[in-house]
Amino acid sequence: MATPLEKCLATIVATFHKYSGKEGDKYKLNKSEMKELLMNELPAFHGTQPDGREFQKIMNDLDHNRDQEIDFQEFLCFLGWWEHRG
Repeated sequence: MATPLEKCLATIVATFHKYSGKEGDKYKLNKSEMKELLMNELPAFHGTQPDGREFQKIMNDLDHNRDQEIDFQEFLCFLGWWEHRG
């Protein structure tokens, strides 16, 4: 039987892969995939929906390796930030 943490991790991984690779690398989120994930999976994001410039800043801040996509590790950094954004 899976622990609550194991279930949570499986959900995070499955959610990432639900959106990653729709357009290109199946292990990364491009800008449109990331935006779709945020809009569909984080309803609270709707209230803070950034304009194009603000969303690009979010992408730039997350994209540590500067490849214009968000890999799973970068996505986890976003989730940590989102949980503690105050």
